[in-house]
Amino acid sequence: MKVVRFVDLFCGAGGFRQAAIEAFAARNIASDCVFSCDVDRFCQDSYEANFGERPHGDITKIDENDIPDHDILFAGFPCQPFSIIGQMRGFEDTRGTLFFEVARIIKRKKPKALILENVKQLSKHNGGKTLQVVMATLKELGYDAKHAILNALDYGLPQKRERVIIAGFREKNDFTFPPPIKPYKPLSQILERKVDRKYYASEYIASKRRAKHKSAHKPAIWHENKSGNISSYPYSCALRSGASYNYLLVDGKRRLTPREMFRLQGFPDRYKIVAGDRQARRQAGNAVPVNVARAVIERALPYVSADNG
Repeated sequence: MKVVRFVDLFCGAGGFRQAAIEAFAARNIASDCVFSCDVDRFCQDSYEANFGERPHGDITKIDENDIPDHDILFAGFPCQPFSIIGQMRGFEDTRGTLFFEVARIIKRKKPKALILENVKQLSKHNGGKTLQVVMATLKELGYDAKHAILNALDYGLPQKRERVIIAGFREKNDFTFPPPIKPYKPLSQILERKVDRKYYASEYIASKRRAKHKSAHKPAIWHENKSGNISSYPYSCALRSGASYNYLLVDGKRRLTPREMFRLQGFPDRYKIVAGDRQARRQAGNAVPVNVARAVIERALPYVSADNG
C-alpha cells in the first residue's frame, strides 16, 4: 500500500500532525510527514518531543525545491494584510506575506490536497478581500477550494473556538465539510482534580468576580471580556495566547493548567508538555483544534488516497 505523504507548515505544537496521525489511523492508511517547519524554537522543542523530529525554521528561508514531494499540505498560516489588496491579481497580490510562502510551495510541489486554517476574522479582514485573494490564488494555482467557519464546540471539544478552514483539491470533486459531531466532551472530563495553588487567582480577583456574577453551571469556565463583563458557560471561550492570565477562570477561582488547555484543544494526555507554563499557554492558544482538523482530514482522505490501495 502506498504511503500518503504530508507536510506541516507553521506547525506550532503539532495540532495538524496529531490530527493527521489519528485520521490516517482511523482509515488504516499508512502516512509519513516528510517536512515540517516553524520559526518558534519552543514550538520546535514541543514538536520534537512528541513526533521525533525537529521542524525546520523560517519558511521564508526555505527553498521550495528542497521540500520533498507530498500528497497533502497542512498550514495554519498567520493572517496578514496584503500590500496591494483589492487588485485581485491572485498569486501576485500575496507577495510579501506568509501566505505567499505557502502559495509558492503549492505552486512548485502541486500536492493532491491542501488544508489551511486561520482565525475567524480572516473571513472579514479588509472587508472580506483578504480571503477573496487567498481563494483566487488557490484557483489560479489549479485548486478547487472551499472554505467554511468551523467551531470546535461542534466537534466534541468544550471550547467555543471558530476558525476558517480551507480545503482544496487538484482534482474537482464533491467534497463537503464534515457535519457537527455532538455532544461535546463535558468539562468534568477536561479539568484536573488536583491543581497547584499557583494557578489560583488572588482572593481579591476571585471575590470581585463573585460580586459581579453567579453561574448557572458547575463546573464552568468564567470569562471576562475587555469591558469587564463576566459570563460563564459549561464550556470554555476560545483560548487566546495573548490574553490576560485571568481571562478565563475555572468556576471563577483559578486559571486553566497547561494540560487542561491542551485537552481543550483535543490533544491526548500522552502528548508531552515540555514547555514552561507561559510557552505552553502560547502554544495551546495558537494551536488548531485537533478534533476539527481530524474531522476535515478524514473527510478529505477518500479524495487523496483513492489510488493507494
